[in-house]
Amino acid sequence: MDKQEVKDLKYFIETWGCQMNEEDSEKLSGMLKNIGYSRTETKDDANIIIFNTCCVRENAENKVFGNLGELKHLKKKNPDLIIAICGCMMQQQGMADKVLEKFPYVNIIFGTHNAYKFPEYLNRVQTEGVQVKEVFNKETKIVEGIPIDRKSDVKAFVTIMHGCNNFCTYCIVPYVRGRERSRKSEDIIAEIKELVAQGYKEITLLGQNVNSYGKGLDEDIDFAKLLRKVNEIEGLERVRFMSSHPKDLTKDVIMAIKECDKLCEQIHLPVQSGSDRILKIMNRHYTRQDYLDLIDLIKKEIPDVGITTDIIVGFPGETEEDFQDTLDLVKKVGYDSAFTFIYSRRNHTPADKMENQVPDDVKHDRFDRLVKIVNESVIRNNKVYEGKTVEVLVEGLSKNDETKYTGRTRNGRLVNFTAENVKAGDLVNVKIVRAQPFSLIGLVE
Repeated sequence: MDKQEVKDLKYFIETWGCQMNEEDSEKLSGMLKNIGYSRTETKDDANIIIFNTCCVRENAENKVFGNLGELKHLKKKNPDLIIAICGCMMQQQGMADKVLEKFPYVNIIFGTHNAYKFPEYLNRVQTEGVQVKEVFNKETKIVEGIPIDRKSDVKAFVTIMHGCNNFCTYCIVPYVRGRERSRKSEDIIAEIKELVAQGYKEITLLGQNVNSYGKGLDEDIDFAKLLRKVNEIEGLERVRFMSSHPKDLTKDVIMAIKECDKLCEQIHLPVQSGSDRILKIMNRHYTRQDYLDLIDLIKKEIPDVGITTDIIVGFPGETEEDFQDTLDLVKKVGYDSAFTFIYSRRNHTPADKMENQVPDDVKHDRFDRLVKIVNESVIRNNKVYEGKTVEVLVEGLSKNDETKYTGRTRNGRLVNFTAENVKAGDLVNVKIVRAQPFSLIGLVE
């Protein structure tokens, strides 16, 4: 389609889920802008509406169904409106047909493995008037060179690998994202160099398990070696990564963070549970003590490290004793932040078929107690920074207070601060005057 023909057409994208989904949406946006579309933040103005879905938890799916239902009146008002739905939720067996049965006005359905074909699907709908449903049930080769429209001008996600081979019993990711496939290091380095040339200062390397990077590639490369390669890129200021699986995080990676000046002192290390019994049933392949020993090593080698995690409450069969083990581990580690989740049953996962499902009221009670302990740790750790001066990468004006700028420290803490003559992308030294529960308040002197 000629760009001139679509110069006034707009698209709206709503994204649920993880950073991988966010980057997928940036690619969808890039493909649309490449053929002349512009983005709108309101559905009423859109000629195309795309929902990029997640299926890790049930509430994410419920939001998608609710939002699809709300589009019925828009479609009636504008029959030419194109509605597309994609992402992990569509990879589930039978889900695409279920969506079309409930919402027959959806025009395009595709999955995680064939998102790069979206412009082709869009063209077919527009030129042939057909409804397109195409979900590849197996992962494809990695497609390079897809246009991408980044949300930020300062920070960017760069995917280094796709898929997961771990098959944790609660998790649907291996079924919807496929098996592990790593990108060639030369493609990753080339993408980052191009971003640096465009003015980007910080890169976050993404993968379901970044520590598995390199397996299956012909080159002599692993994640620690990749980190050292990325660290050599001139003009790049900061490098982060997520997520790490505790069973695969090596001392080589820890030493790379310690020794490479651009690698930020931050590690996201999902523990999920502090109970050996539950960890085994989850198929996590490490023990509570393995995890604590790893934390000790990290803190020894990287003293100012920020450690964050994921924790699931109410996994099938979890007893009060198991939960107390989790609380005890949280207190021992002293996390800087934690993503806490109530266990959600997922079709086609082993945990969904397990007996001894924990009642909802018990899950919610444990969740509340866990969040209280986590928050106490976060507040305590933030208090340490009062009176200190920290390096902050300026991301722009604060969304909550436009008299202040916002950014993060190297170890991941959010800082809102007052300053003059600074701009997004600058690195500034900020004196912390007050620690709030989930952010630091400071000023540039």
